[in-house]
Amino acid sequence: MTTAPEKTATEAPRLGRKRDLSRDPEILEAALDVLAETGFERMTIDEVATRARAGKATLYRRWPSKSELVIDAVACMKRGVYDLAALPDTGTLRGDLVAMIKEPSIADAQRKMQVMAGIVSMLSRSPELAEVAEEALVAPRREANRVLIERAVARGEVTDAVDVDLISSVGSAMVAQRLLVERKPVTRAFLLSIIDGIVLPALGLRAAD
Repeated sequence: MTTAPEKTATEAPRLGRKRDLSRDPEILEAALDVLAETGFERMTIDEVATRARAGKATLYRRWPSKSELVIDAVACMKRGVYDLAALPDTGTLRGDLVAMIKEPSIADAQRKMQVMAGIVSMLSRSPELAEVAEEALVAPRREANRVLIERAVARGEVTDAVDVDLISSVGSAMVAQRLLVERKPVTRAFLLSIIDGIVLPALGLRAAD
């Protein structure tokens, strides 16, 4: 009777089939859509798989739990948000802030807040998700505002005594209040009211006439 040859110590182990990651962006976008619509508690892996037209087994191999899928999906929202080296430079802070108001940026802000609403129940239970949410949903616009305000300080338009950190966060806080608490849409007029009614006066500047 013949027996199968034993593997030698130097024989390389047989590799499994390489995991296909090419569909990750589609799956993560589908996860964000479902999360924004249903919230974390009612969100299911099955529904994400259906929305992404992917097999449930594919998702479970890649993300063994719903929490892991959500963390990766939220993290991906940070990519390509603002190029801090290419922000508007109109010569005035108001001009720069107004130039940041574009339809895509308004839609992006609303979607981010919808995602934030979807994960709010989970934030206190998951420090990792809270950190990811801060970096992806809040920090990018705050950092852009900081660059614009610091530029205004450098050219002497704004005094260097201002609290840049605090004022850089005002816009995001007001958008969150508008969407999550008041349940009202974010419009260009609303964003202009934040600039002229809150940000500029806080920096000692006059609003537009």
